[in-house]
Amino acid sequence: MIAVVKMGTPKKQIDNLISWISSQGVMVHLSEGEYQTVLGLIGDTSKIDVDLLEGLEIIDSVKRISEPFKSANRKFHPDDTVVDVGGVKIGGGNFALIAGPCSVETEAQIIEVSRRVKEAGASLLRGGAFKPRTSPYDFQGLKAEGIELLSEAKRETGMPIVTEIMDVNHLPLFENVDMIQVGARNMQNFELLKELGRTKKPILLKRGLANTLKEFLMSAEYIMAGGNEQVVLCERGIRTFETYTRNTLDLSAVPMLHELTHLPVVVDPSHACGIARMVKPLALAAAAVGADGLMIEVHNDPMHALCDGAQSLTPEQFADVSARVKGVLAAVHQ
Repeated sequence: MIAVVKMGTPKKQIDNLISWISSQGVMVHLSEGEYQTVLGLIGDTSKIDVDLLEGLEIIDSVKRISEPFKSANRKFHPDDTVVDVGGVKIGGGNFALIAGPCSVETEAQIIEVSRRVKEAGASLLRGGAFKPRTSPYDFQGLKAEGIELLSEAKRETGMPIVTEIMDVNHLPLFENVDMIQVGARNMQNFELLKELGRTKKPILLKRGLANTLKEFLMSAEYIMAGGNEQVVLCERGIRTFETYTRNTLDLSAVPMLHELTHLPVVVDPSHACGIARMVKPLALAAAAVGADGLMIEVHNDPMHALCDGAQSLTPEQFADVSARVKGVLAAVHQ
């Protein structure tokens, strides 16, 4: 349920109303936008007399929300959420380029890539320290050492870092990580999501391989229900019957998610297609449909990459994509 407060209502009256609603055993989420203030009522709202609430002088309207995701719902929070990652803003008109290798391999590799992608316009450095792989025999990442190397790259370039967590027990290792990524395979690892909800770090939540948008938003809800509202959604392609590409990029998810939620939405064209030459057209298309950012894999030597070399761009290719994306954004926002 949401209650829209009339413009110009004194803060004391709003606080008194929130206090009364809370006394009924219902949580209240306050969203103060530029044009209106919205109270989101979460919990057993059957305890609330709707007629009584609607009759209050300070209330403009009361609506029930049928969707199970409440905190992530745009009806609760009409204005776009802007997530700040170490000074880099995502959402609300702020576009972010996240770039770096699939996995951190050596100090020389991550330092070189971080410098090159920053020069080309990237604002956040991605790199896998813990790598979920389909085969147990594939490279699994450098783990704690990989995070240390990412931190070294951050010291060299000043770029905030994004890396994936695999297990809740690894959380202490992520103290100096600016944004924690939840991969597609962990999108419904609810115990992990609940623990991340207790942190104050921004979370990059990837859509699962075969999950609906509703399921995607319910996973975001798990994090937000714990108190952490700094969530960025990432569309990275879903599994379909098509075999020519690694996954099928669901570009329709971007505008639909913007309708459903106030959270920023970024797109990962690298994992979506699995083919380096297709990253550029998909990246441009994502920018055109309103994505708040892109996550692109970049490696200084893709032919010898230990992970996902086939979908990784060279720094030169990334620079070309970055420049062309800027052109698309300029055209879209005219």
